[in-house]
Amino acid sequence: MMYVTKILKNTTGEDTKKTEMFMTANRTVRTGLTASAVISSWLWTTAILGSCFTGYDYGVSGPFWFAAGCSPMIVFFALLGISCKRKIPEAHTSLELVRIRYGKIAHAVFMVLCLVNNIFASANMLLGAAAVIAAVSGMHVIAATFLIPVGVTVYTFVGGIKATFLTDYFHTVIILAICCYFSVKGFQNDHVGSVGELFDLIQKAGQMHPVSGNSNGSYLTMTSKSGILFGILHTCSNFGLVIMDTSYFIKSFSATPRSVVPGYTIGGILYFAIPWALGTVMSSLAIGLESHPSFPTYPRRMTSSEVSGGLVLPYAAIAIAGKGGATAVLLMTFMAVTSTLSAQVIAVSSILSFDVYRLYFKKGASDRDIIRASHLGVIFFAAFAAGFSTMLHYVGIDLGWTLYMLGVVTCPGVFPMVFTVLWKHQSKAAAILSPILGIATGIAVWLGTAHHFYGSVSVSATGGLLPCVYGTVASAFSPILYSVVITLFKPQNYDWSNFRQEKLALEKVEGDLTTVHKDGTNDAPSVAQEQEQEYRPGPEVEQHRNEEDGAQPAPQASNAKELKRWTRIAAFWSAATFLGHWVIWPLPMYGSKYVFEKKFYYAWVIVAIIWLWITMLVTTFYPILDGGWQQIREVYTGWKNNKRAASIEGTVPGSPPSPEEVEVEGKETK
Repeated sequence: MMYVTKILKNTTGEDTKKTEMFMTANRTVRTGLTASAVISSWLWTTAILGSCFTGYDYGVSGPFWFAAGCSPMIVFFALLGISCKRKIPEAHTSLELVRIRYGKIAHAVFMVLCLVNNIFASANMLLGAAAVIAAVSGMHVIAATFLIPVGVTVYTFVGGIKATFLTDYFHTVIILAICCYFSVKGFQNDHVGSVGELFDLIQKAGQMHPVSGNSNGSYLTMTSKSGILFGILHTCSNFGLVIMDTSYFIKSFSATPRSVVPGYTIGGILYFAIPWALGTVMSSLAIGLESHPSFPTYPRRMTSSEVSGGLVLPYAAIAIAGKGGATAVLLMTFMAVTSTLSAQVIAVSSILSFDVYRLYFKKGASDRDIIRASHLGVIFFAAFAAGFSTMLHYVGIDLGWTLYMLGVVTCPGVFPMVFTVLWKHQSKAAAILSPILGIATGIAVWLGTAHHFYGSVSVSATGGLLPCVYGTVASAFSPILYSVVITLFKPQNYDWSNFRQEKLALEKVEGDLTTVHKDGTNDAPSVAQEQEQEYRPGPEVEQHRNEEDGAQPAPQASNAKELKRWTRIAAFWSAATFLGHWVIWPLPMYGSKYVFEKKFYYAWVIVAIIWLWITMLVTTFYPILDGGWQQIREVYTGWKNNKRAASIEGTVPGSPPSPEEVEVEGKETK
């Protein structure tokens, strides 16, 4: 990745020593790469490992609810992303919106909430990944915890957000290829053979080990009390993990205006297949083969600590593919944790550089100053995340505990942040107090219900499903009540145009302030030039810029209707995805108490696998077709021109140049 970053700088002029390039990729990322990055950002080790262990615990409902708890908020973020593009296109982080609208106290409150979100999210990834790497390879779990962030730190330090986008793409392609491999390999096993035979094995396991709370104790039903409780918990938690994660805002700021909504929508819908298909197939294989000598734990069943530690997937992989399966899981886990951890690292780095250093330490910070602060932020957070994860490991906390309790600490700021972007009446007092009261309510309910159900406030009690569900729901929804009630006393009537009055970008920005202007010429128009033709600055911003330059105001912007159209499209897909994935599809199946028959299970598994393969093909080839091939050609042209220029400089003094050299010498090269 470091080498690729150097090539891009030498051939296309993408200089990661410039803040706009380092943090927002010059705001030129297209739809295909945006969709790939969105999938990768949500392709946590938790998703890969957690979807399998919920399938093992709850049956077929587990992987489905895991997927349904992930896709709606990705699509919903398209609405927030395009709204930010319209209202504050120069922003780098979500906290800049909070500061401009509500001031420094609210800014500090939301900064703490965002950093807590990033810390617990990173710990969740590292705990699961380190446990799997230790179990599969024999490496000490603490060594894995500290070594995983090293590579992430290096390429993020050098390449910034563009390196994150590119590694997201490569890692996602590899992970999806392995997922598709497992979807085929699982049915080539001598003891499985087909979907129908796997159905028979699961049915037999359900009779031997009935699932408490499931219809007829079967693994093959969506009527699962624990499953739907997990779905509620997971959905609420993930809204917090997405909306309070600065990396999602950064990626939306990095995308072109026309790429935000389709990128996040395509990414969210395609992502659904990964936890659903992988979790369904691999958890079914683990359940069906657990009583066979090929299973690593034979003749005993997996322990609860092995399940919550995320070992369902590697054990199932070993059962169907031996050491090759273990290697595939190891590679997939490493790719997932490095890719998602890089997004967390760049998010915290942006907060420390823009929202701490630039605001409180050096207001007139230059490019060089902010890049230095970003680099220090990358190193600091990677080391802190590894140390924090180590502490959690030694007090007995694993992947399952963090997966269940995440929402308690990540959800209180969700609705206040949404209101900040979408509701002009939320008051300053409401923005400050509602998340504080929300987290206090959530923690109180979480600990109180843990003591009520289990008689103590221990690690095992607080990691229980019911206390975490109650605590997460309280954390997520109580701030709505607090915000609305506090706002009623003195509502704000915020003028959205105020967002555009403050200069946030460090370089001259063109095209509705969504694309950084790059000096230099090309034979073919660049992405920046295309965006400049399609989008023009709004009247307030253009007037503000022209007043600084002493020029006359520019004419009325022509892109307002286009951005409003994208906003309506985002709102439609947000509602449609939530209703489809969370209401219309699963809830009738839950209420009917239907237990899958063999033909229905065939359809369930085959549709999931087809959806997974479509996800792999789109994620692999769409970014290449959508601008990727153009940049590859641009890199090749720049490399060829640089090589010719170097050969001209290396000619013998006094010797006449060749006709080709004369022709090249008259051209500009990058």
